[in-house]
Order: sequence, then structure tokens, then C-alpha cells
Amino acid sequence: MDQYKDIRYLYAVEGLSQREIAKRLGVSRNTVRRYCYGENIPGERKKPSGDCSRVITPEVRQFVNDCLEEDKNADPKQRHTAHKIYKRLTKEMGFQGAESTVRRLVSQLRAKRKEVFVPLAFAPGEAAQVDWGTAKVIMGGKKIKVNLLCFRLCCSCAPFVMAYPSQREEAFYEGHRMAFEFFGGVPKTLIYDNLKTAVKDGWGRTAREQDKFLAFRAHYAYKSRFCNVRKAHEKGLVEGLVGLVRRNALVPMPKVNDWDELNQLLLEYCLDYIAEQHIRGREMPVNESLAIEKTALTPLPLTPYETAKISEPKVNYFSTVSFDSNQYSVPVRWASHTVTVKGSAFEVEIYHRGEKIAQHKRCYSRNKTIYQVEHYIPLLEKKPGAVFNARPVRQANLPDEIWSFAKHLKKPDKGMVRLLHLIADRGIDQVIQAIRKARQNNQYSIEIIGYYMDNNKKELITIDNRGPQVEAVDISRYDQFLSPGGGLN
Repeated sequence: MDQYKDIRYLYAVEGLSQREIAKRLGVSRNTVRRYCYGENIPGERKKPSGDCSRVITPEVRQFVNDCLEEDKNADPKQRHTAHKIYKRLTKEMGFQGAESTVRRLVSQLRAKRKEVFVPLAFAPGEAAQVDWGTAKVIMGGKKIKVNLLCFRLCCSCAPFVMAYPSQREEAFYEGHRMAFEFFGGVPKTLIYDNLKTAVKDGWGRTAREQDKFLAFRAHYAYKSRFCNVRKAHEKGLVEGLVGLVRRNALVPMPKVNDWDELNQLLLEYCLDYIAEQHIRGREMPVNESLAIEKTALTPLPLTPYETAKISEPKVNYFSTVSFDSNQYSVPVRWASHTVTVKGSAFEVEIYHRGEKIAQHKRCYSRNKTIYQVEHYIPLLEKKPGAVFNARPVRQANLPDEIWSFAKHLKKPDKGMVRLLHLIADRGIDQVIQAIRKARQNNQYSIEIIGYYMDNNKKELITIDNRGPQVEAVDISRYDQFLSPGGGLN
């Protein structure tokens, strides 16, 4: 900068020639020529020319424009990158320029196309945004993909997130109900993408809603608004929430045992976010804003909406009912009866005239049969010979210790059925402990298993066949008795 000052002064004020200035300052004439007119300033980069390069012909520019125009109607994850445009140019038009030249052109053209958005403001309780996201977690030792149903109030930015195995309507409606209960009320309007669970056809303002979605909205008394196609900015708050959860609540990748543990982790993240965050540009922290927004929410209905998927199948002769491409067992006494099946996101409950007769974890595979052994014990008592090959027993994955102990019994078939009874009544852990104790003492009977289970703190008294222990007689004591004063008259 000192050289620049001297060059400008000597040239503009004293009128010296470029040769003289270079000689006096000891710099090259090229340096003097560059700075003497004040056209270039040290430290400032020269702006690239509008044409990027001479190899950017009108045909090349039009090709790049066409690529960017195609991207308007493409999925955001499947749009052209500058590298892809360069590859297409070299293949389809024989382009000979450098990739960096194409990158500069793409950057210039995208800057001209960049959309400007209007900042929005919402009154307390006016609206919330809803969307699905996905993430990976380790559950039960296996890496799986989970679906995150994300809610965010537009005024306070308070979040609510729950994880589900699928994006089916049962999870969709259950997640809504849980969010409303978490916030203590219902926003006036919910803003959605064009979800199939909510939209029958169309999009945006032309969307026609599903019948069940209309019934759900009516019950909770809120309006819906659907975004235009590929306009993620119309629900930018919840889009940002999906990223926040992935980067914060789920990093490092959580290791959980089940869905309850995962959802507890997500709930704690939401509570911590509400308690600690103060979003830049907002007057109040999230917790204070949420306290105000809660007072403006529509009160919850007295009765929660039934979010489960319901069907009324008939129990077949294998004592199972069909639901969502799978079979679920019920107690054999209900065979041939018509029952009511309620499938929620995580559970399948089976009722007969209002009485719950069975409950299973929801299976999302296809053509599977889910058994509970206790449902078949009354039938096995009548047909004990089938117990070792009964599919419900085989699929129960009982430990080898139980099978081995049963086969050592006097009547293995009936004994195995009685062991199943004990497992159903007392739990498999107690039965296994009793079996181990019985095997240590080489005792094989169901009665001894029951004894050990009832007296798990007492040891069974064993008989010692060696007889009583007799001490040797000291004969010298008789001499004491015979001596004077020894005690005999």
C-alpha cells in the first residue's frame, strides 16, 4: 500500500513518467503501469468478466440455461450440479473448455435466478408446520431407518418430534394427537406438504383432502394449508427442525433398546430446546413465547380421536386373525368368533364385545404370523402329543434348557405343557432358575420346579443315606463310677 501511495503521488501530482517512477522507487515498470492510473487497488481481486471465457458461446450459455430451467420442476435432490452440466456439455456439445469456466457460468446464472422470499410473522396460536423426516438409529443392536414426525409452532418455534416405524396414517394421526397434548392445545391452522395420508389428489390450494383427514380436522377444530409443489420454503421452520434433530438429538447415532426409549430421548431434546433456546432475531426466548402461545391455542376435545386402524375379521381355525397382511394369535376359545382389531403405530389390540382378549407388538413385515404361546395352552392340554412340534411353541424361541429338562421328565409331552403353564404364569426367568437348581440336584419333576419357585430362598432338605454319626465310648469312665465317691452306692 505504501508503494501504491508513492506511485499515485509521483504520477498524478508530480507528473513523473512511468520510467522515472520505476527507477526512483526501485520497482518494475509493470507494477507502475498497473497502479499509476488508479484503476487497480492492491488487495482487491479483479471481478471476472460477464462472459467468463471466450469458450462460452451463445449456444453453451443457452444449454446451461435450459438445464437450470429443467431443475424448476425436478426434485430438489435430483437437480443438476455444475459438474453434471459440464459432463453433459462435453458429451452432447463437444465443449473444450475447463470445468472451472462452466462452474463460474452456472454460479452467475443461478444468482440471476435466485428467488427472494417474503419474511413471515405469525400471531400466537395462529399456525404450526408439520412434516416427516428420516434418520438412522441403532435399535436392539441393529441399524434401522426411523421416520420422524416433526411439529413446530410458527410463533414460538417450539418443537415436538416423535419417531415411528412407518409413515402410515395410524402414525400420522397418533403423532398429531401426541403433539396437541404436548402443547396443551391445537393451533388454528396446520401447514403441510402434500402428504398422501392427508391429500386425495391435487396440491396447494387445489388439494382435495382424504375423508379420514377431514374427520380428524373436524374433531380437533383446525384448518389446513398445503404447500405448493417443491416449495419447501413455505414450511421452512419445520424443514429446519428436521435438520436440527438429525444433527443434535441423533448425533452420535443413538443406541436404544426400543421405540419407547428412542421417543423418550426425542422428548427430552424438545424439552431442552424449549427451555434453553433464544432464536436470533426474536424478542423472547422460546419458553416465554410458548407460555404466551399456549393461551391462544384451541382447547383439546374432551375425547381423544381414535387414531388406530380398525377392522373386524373372523378368527380362523388356527386361532389367528388377519390384519394388515399379517396374522396375530388370540386365545383358542375365541376361534370362529368375529373380533375387533385396533392397530396403532406400535401395538395391535384385539377385542371381543369390548373385552380385550389379546395384544401384540405391531409387525410391519408381510405374510408373518405372530403367536403368543399362552393362547394355545388350553388346546395343548387336550393334545399334549403336539407340543414339541407346535408352531407357536417353536416360534417362542424358548431356551434349550427348557426343552432338555422336559425331555427328561417321566411324561415329556404333558410335562412340557405344564412348564409352558408355569412360564405364562410366573415368567421364564423364574422357571429357568428353578430348572437349574433341580438339575444340580438331579431332580426331574414338575413338582420340584414348583417347589423351588415357591421357596426360592429356602434349600430343599436332602436325606443323608450314611446314617447317624456315633462317637466312640470312653470305657475308663466306668472305673470312675466304681471308685469310692465315684457316684455308685
